[in-house]
Formats: sequence, structure tokens, C-alpha cells
Amino acid sequence: MLKKINFIDINWNKVDNMLPVVIQHNLSGKVLMHGYMNQEALKRTQNEGIVTFYSRTKQRLWTKGETSKNFLYVTDIRLDCDQDALLIFVRPVGKTCHLNHVSCFQVPSENLFFLHDLDCMLKFKKHYGLENSYTFNLHKNGVNRIAQKVAEEAIETAISAVSKNKVELINESSDLVYHLLVLLHSYDLDLYDVIKNLKMRSNKQV
Repeated sequence: MLKKINFIDINWNKVDNMLPVVIQHNLSGKVLMHGYMNQEALKRTQNEGIVTFYSRTKQRLWTKGETSKNFLYVTDIRLDCDQDALLIFVRPVGKTCHLNHVSCFQVPSENLFFLHDLDCMLKFKKHYGLENSYTFNLHKNGVNRIAQKVAEEAIETAISAVSKNKVELINESSDLVYHLLVLLHSYDLDLYDVIKNLKMRSNKQV
């Protein structure tokens, strides 16, 4: 259940009843957009679990995705230490920016963001890939075939390391990561399940 922000904790007078809001992807951490909320917009956002802003241009409440259907589903809301700004974590549907970008802030792609995007793309291809899609056909052939490919790529990665071939080590490691993600998806797992496990292990004394 979504933890709601208490309205009396917000310094509405300081922001002239118009609270600045930063929208952040709940998994990748990528900043998606920025907007403003009055009390009514925040109330609707918390009640419906979908981001609704107050549009200063349209002078009305505006639910992100009301036209494009690219809604922002709220997973968490945080009030900053000065009680005058919000950080909202969301699960976006489609691309957030109206210019058909993932984020309204176009910055060079970070490596971690790329892994997130790759993970999402491969997950999508599992169900909606074309008949000539390698990923789609891997899933079609079943988990045994995917596991076999992971084993093959792991061996080839090890061989390239032993032979001290850095170029091949990078190539084979890339193949291994790709096939490992596909294997995870075959069990409805993903990159973030592995990250969660690694974080848990890092808290233990090695």
C-alpha cells in the first residue's frame, strides 16, 4: 500500500501552494520529469496512485498520460527536509517525454541505465518479439536451450580469459550477460532480483 504524505507536514505557504515535484524511475533511478502539484493534485495522486500535476499553462489538474496513456504509477513519495518539495518514484508506462523520449531531461545514457533498458527490452521480446527475433525464439525453444547457451558462453568467456584475449573476453562476456538475462526472464526474474541479492550479500561479512 502506498504510504501517503501528511498534508500538514508540507510548507504550502513557502511554495505559494504550488509544490515542485521531481519524478524518478523506481528501478533505474533515472529522473523522468518535473512538475508542480497543488493540494488537490497531490490528493488525487495519492488516492489514485497515478501522478497528477497542476498545469500552470492549462490552469487545471493534469494527469500525466491522460492523452498518450503513458501513465506514471506511483510506488513511493518522499518529502524533502525543508518540507517544500516532493520526490515521487514511479513505474512508467511507455516513454515519459511528449517528444517520445524516456526522460524529459535528455542526458548521455549512463551504463546502469543501459542495463536497465536492455533488461526491459529483452523482457518485452520474450512475449512480443517477432518470429525472426533471436530472443523470442530462444524462449520458444525452452529453458533447456537457454541454459545450454549460458553454459556455452560461460565456457567461451573462460577460454578467452585464459588465452589472455581481451577483445574476445569482452565479446564473450557480453554474450554471457545477454543469455543470462534471457535465462532469468524465462523464470520471470530479472536484473533487479540479482541486484537485490547482491546487496543483501554485501551486508554480510565475507
